[in-house]
Amino acid sequence: MSDLSPPPALAPTRSDQRRFATARTVTALILREMSTRYGRTPGGYLWTVLEPLAAILLLSLGFSLMFRTPALGNSFLLFYATGYMPFGTYMTLSRTCRHSISFSRPLLRYPAVTWVDAVLARFLLNGLTTVLNSVLLVGGILLIIDTQTILAPAPAMIAFALAILLGLGVGSINAVLTTFFPVWDIIWNVVNRPLFIASGVFFLFDDMPRFAQDILWYNPLIHIVGLTRQGFYPTYAADYVSVPYVLFLSLGLTTLGFLLLGRYHREMVNF
Repeated sequence: MSDLSPPPALAPTRSDQRRFATARTVTALILREMSTRYGRTPGGYLWTVLEPLAAILLLSLGFSLMFRTPALGNSFLLFYATGYMPFGTYMTLSRTCRHSISFSRPLLRYPAVTWVDAVLARFLLNGLTTVLNSVLLVGGILLIIDTQTILAPAPAMIAFALAILLGLGVGSINAVLTTFFPVWDIIWNVVNRPLFIASGVFFLFDDMPRFAQDILWYNPLIHIVGLTRQGFYPTYAADYVSVPYVLFLSLGLTTLGFLLLGRYHREMVNF
């Protein structure tokens, strides 16, 4: 007589247990950051939308007083939103990933929480938040104002993905540098101040003098902003944009940053 009883359930492997523990830990870290950053301030999560909206409104108002029309299209709001939002995505990710170890340092003393969990939690939360804010702001502009825009979502989606990856790479490297060399945090903030101007938020790369183009081309954010605008302005051909350049640069920075974190995360926790 054959044995028709069901086979015994397979015990979960160590890798399965680790993946489950990582997902649970990352979720807990995300909820902790949300309650810490947004739960204790009036307005909470709403400020993540109001802050970039206020910046875009001020830019649009200021430049509309000096110029009759924007460099592209008929809406100052859309023009500056397509520059400010991808730039802000990079800045937010690079800043939050830079402080991921210090933000979770007390929890990293427990073996159940790893440096990968800390970085991944901030990366996911802030990456999704910036993308959601961009969709809400740009979508609101398109609904309220007749911009006569024909959307091409693919270039804009690629641009935001590159901005997120670049922010992760820069942030992970700076996490190590700012821990062992605190003065680097000050230096980096000073270096980043003109980056807002040099990334094409206010202007088009094509309108710059040739010598300026030869220098600014190496700024990956110029490519990201140009690619974003290509997705909203069908007549704009950003021929200078090189997706492989930004992609390989971002992957290289992320790989280097993760190698440094993997090597020095214990020293960073106890520093």
